[in-house]
Amino acid sequence: MASTPAFRRLPRAVREQQMLDAAVRIFSRHGYHGASMDEIAEKAGISKPMVYAYLGSKEELFVACLHREGTRMMEAIAQAAVPDLPADERLWRGLRAFFGFVGAHRDGWAVLYRQARGEPPVAGEVAAMRARMVEVVAGMLDHALRAEGREVAETELEVVAYALVGATESLADWLADHPEADPETTATRMMNAAWLGAAQLLRGTTWHPPAT
Repeated sequence: MASTPAFRRLPRAVREQQMLDAAVRIFSRHGYHGASMDEIAEKAGISKPMVYAYLGSKEELFVACLHREGTRMMEAIAQAAVPDLPADERLWRGLRAFFGFVGAHRDGWAVLYRQARGEPPVAGEVAAMRARMVEVVAGMLDHALRAEGREVAETELEVVAYALVGATESLADWLADHPEADPETTATRMMNAAWLGAAQLLRGTTWHPPAT
């Protein structure tokens, strides 16, 4: 009699991670609507009923993928950008961790940035995650400005933070499509673009439209 397949003896947590790995890969390639539970189950090497039993419906599985990848990304940034560092080093470490995540988890980034945004059930989750990133960056800039003896209106900080986060996301999307690109080099490029402008802000330098 044939022996029981090894995957049947795996702990539940390990089995769930296998399912999520497979689902992230399929969702990243085909999108939410194009992905099929049959293909996800086949990729994970298990039966479709087992996917439903462990992780629920297709929508619930998609949300589970989103939560896992988002948590991985935010934890990587939080661990790197510790609060006691100077502002520039903190931003640099956060960018390096962020681009390192994208480089190591390109499928996960595709699910977070490309697939989830257009899906009403989970678009709010992505927006909330982005808002947390903006809040962290705005707080970082505010801390640096106060250390220089300056204060900037909350709206101004929020606008700059949104601009930095948006530019970083766009460059991360480029990195996801270029496996040959080095994440740390990409982080350095982003740091040069972001921090040189932020340094001007710290010194109180602003640009104004020419008089007409």
